[in-house]
Amino acid sequence: MVDLVVVGSVALDSVKTPFGDVKDILGGAATYSSVAASIFCKPGLVGVVGKDFPSEHMEFLRARNIETSGLSVAEGKTFRWSGYYEYDMNQAHTTDTQLNVFSSFKPKVPDAYLGAKYLFLANIDPVLQLDVLRQFKDLELVALDTMNFWIETKKEELLSVISKVDVLLINDAEARQLMDTPNLVRAARMLLKRGPSAVVIKKGEHGALLFTDGVCFFAPAYPLEDLKDPTGAGDSFAGGLMGYLASTGDVSFENMKRAVIYGSAVASFNAEDFSLDRLRQIGMKDVSGRYKEFEKLVEF
Repeated sequence: MVDLVVVGSVALDSVKTPFGDVKDILGGAATYSSVAASIFCKPGLVGVVGKDFPSEHMEFLRARNIETSGLSVAEGKTFRWSGYYEYDMNQAHTTDTQLNVFSSFKPKVPDAYLGAKYLFLANIDPVLQLDVLRQFKDLELVALDTMNFWIETKKEELLSVISKVDVLLINDAEARQLMDTPNLVRAARMLLKRGPSAVVIKKGEHGALLFTDGVCFFAPAYPLEDLKDPTGAGDSFAGGLMGYLASTGDVSFENMKRAVIYGSAVASFNAEDFSLDRLRQIGMKDVSGRYKEFEKLVEF
């Protein structure tokens, strides 16, 4: 039995930052989200990889108590992404994207996952997100992430699936683009009218904003001294947030505020090294310690 189902991409990334470069490392939105969530609960991963996907990556996922029966292995190559960052680490520059087996990804949720009460739809085609949502009957909370590509190419389909979820996770530029307004507060209010009960706007190194009807909560970003690679930070944030909610079974606004801080704590660890190398080294004790540091940051 899994607590949280995570649907999205599993990839091999090649990344260059001012602090080093790596090639064909484990990546993908669903990977980061699942590993982050596994600190709090048992996630079930739904994705696809190719025959070239290294066995040690599969072993790592299973060692993290992630259920992988929903991760199919198809003929062909695994999805690959290459990119780089300059000193503005909020901006990723893509140099190459090879969808490979991910181009024909049709998510099928295993029967063993369907009893889960929590679902995270990571950044994939909104048509596929809606198809996954239809496979469940009794969910407690559904969260969705997206990106500018879907806003530009499938806006109506995206708005349709947004109307059916409880929590929308989106970055600041995407929120402005989707609602066609420069004002983030106005964008959040407009998005809430589209259906979700909560909107979380990610602002990278400037923290995150949580909006519900009539209420706003701001979480700062953790001030990192050792920042190496922000790839997957947003997905780690989402996984930490959803993992914490799934572990507590409490979707109240007060607990969602705590979930945002836990997600921020996990994301801050993620950015301290390339790929998932830092998340490999931490557990609940580390995350709880950083949560307490967040409390001190905003105490006055």
